[in-house]
Amino acid sequence: MMMAVELDSKTSQVFEQIKELSFLQTAQLVKAFEDEFGISAAAPAAAAAPIAAAAVEAVEEQTDFTLVLLDAGATKIQVLKEVRAITGLGLKEAKDLVDSTPKTVKEGLKKEEAEELKKKLEELGAKIELK
Repeated sequence: MMMAVELDSKTSQVFEQIKELSFLQTAQLVKAFEDEFGISAAAPAAAAAPIAAAAVEAVEEQTDFTLVLLDAGATKIQVLKEVRAITGLGLKEAKDLVDSTPKTVKEGLKKEEAEELKKKLEELGAKIELK
C-alpha cells in the first residue's frame, strides 16, 4: 500500500525529472546521494534486488552480435557477392536474402568479426545494423 505524499512545487519538479531517468541513471543518482550525504538506501534496495540484478545483466557488454542487412544500396551485385562469401549461400538464396531486406545475414558473431563484416558491406553501399 502506497501513501500519497504532498510535494511543494520545487520538489514536485525535481520528482518529475527523476521519473524520466532510466533505471541505471536512477541507481547512479541514489549512489551519489549515499556518497554525498552519508546515507544508505539499503532497505529499499534489498526489495529491489531482483530488478537491480536484471539491470546489471542488461548493462553487461554484449558478446554475440547479429548482422542485419537493412538495404543493399546501389551496388546490389557487389553486396550480393559479399553476402554469399559471408554466409556460404547459393546464388539464388543469397539473392533472395538481399532482395527481401531487412534480413539477418549472420548470427552469433563476435564483436570484432561483426564490425569487420559491417564495415565491408557498408563500404559497398549497404545499410547494416548490428544487434
